[in-house]
Amino acid sequence: MAYTTVEGREQILGDLAVAIEQIAESLAALGEAYEQLDEHTADVLEEQLFRPVQHAYGRAQRTYSEFASRSKLPAGTFQAHTPGVQSQSVHALIERGVDGAQDADQSIADLQDSLLPIEVGDPELRAGLSNVRELLAPVPVRARALTRTVGR
Repeated sequence: MAYTTVEGREQILGDLAVAIEQIAESLAALGEAYEQLDEHTADVLEEQLFRPVQHAYGRAQRTYSEFASRSKLPAGTFQAHTPGVQSQSVHALIERGVDGAQDADQSIADLQDSLLPIEVGDPELRAGLSNVRELLAPVPVRARALTRTVGR
């Protein structure tokens, strides 16, 4: 299917917006898990999970807004998410946080695999997408290590 450069850029923004929303969901769940933990474990969660996801969220938003600006397209805005039901266990919240991070990573991987970022010829966009994925990649392994010690 043929598309214009503008349509390709709009598609990139739409796909990246989905990933940003997924990261926001991850942050909300991890933030709620943090609130339910003892101080030491909360500090580990913050360092190992929350901060990298938060950094990925910021980097994804910056990549989005800078690409929209360079493309002369309107940029959307993103709102913080709520963690949902307060009665969720720490394990469930961390799992939701990991799921959101993995979903975002997969969304960005799908975007990269589509070759749209290459076709629109934007090296800064490609670098930003790669950086977000690098930040999200270790989250699942770190979460498994953390959840083995939670509640013991």
